[in-house]
Amino acid sequence: MPAAKTSAPSPNDRREAAEPDAEPLRAGIQSVEVGFELLNALSRASGALMLRDLAAAAGMSAAKAHRYLVSFQRMGLVMQDPVSTRYDLGPAALRLGLASLSRLDAVKLARDRIPALLQETGHTLAIAVWGNQGPTMVHWAEAPQTVPVTLRLGDVMPLLTSATGRCFAAFMGQDGPDAQRIGPMIREELARVKKLPHSGAPLVDVPQSPQDVQKLLEETRAQGLGRVVHSLLPGVGGFCAPVFDAQGRLALGLVVLGSVATLDTGWHSTAATALRLAAARLSADLGYRETA
Repeated sequence: MPAAKTSAPSPNDRREAAEPDAEPLRAGIQSVEVGFELLNALSRASGALMLRDLAAAAGMSAAKAHRYLVSFQRMGLVMQDPVSTRYDLGPAALRLGLASLSRLDAVKLARDRIPALLQETGHTLAIAVWGNQGPTMVHWAEAPQTVPVTLRLGDVMPLLTSATGRCFAAFMGQDGPDAQRIGPMIREELARVKKLPHSGAPLVDVPQSPQDVQKLLEETRAQGLGRVVHSLLPGVGGFCAPVFDAQGRLALGLVVLGSVATLDTGWHSTAATALRLAAARLSADLGYRETA
């Protein structure tokens, strides 16, 4: 019986056998990266786009864009309206987005960013979420060589005299069940403030009337941060930046606290700017899209 005839491996076979299963991270498929620019452009657009506009937004020619779009349509990532001929994201893109959103853990994502933010700001950082009683501290990271702040995990922060409370009061929306709870809580806090003993001089950075509260919340929204100086604890200042989810709801607050001797409490200080940027990036990762 004649021996089975075997063919010599082709150059392609030899090359594939020599390649490792896991390529270096820098390796990739350029065409996939190029095609993704079309999907990215559609995700940023306010609605469906004509081919020429989509191609321009993705930085490629219409002919090149069309070739990618044909494949994307076959996979359901893109769909084309038969009447207007405009392109939009398809059902497969929706499924991917919903699957990603369902697996997001806002607090975990925030905690992952704390070490870098701690190094950038050099001050104590915290994460707060809205709990049954109000804004509640759920994570704490103290910076080395900073003045300890006597707060604990699980502490519920006041709405008027903490940066965290001011952030939640300002950004939780103008309606809805949570917003409806904030009004009575603020009135209760105002009543307690009026009963605080003091020497006749106004309390530092503490609103005394509904008008003061309204002005405070408007300033907080305008600056994109809650801020306190001396009002929560003597000698302590802090900021809290809002983080929003894909539905535009306040998911959590990123907080920085420190001694006013070392923490610059200016609205555009290094710590305030870093906190705003970190919160904006985290909001984007959670699917939030800021509207004009």
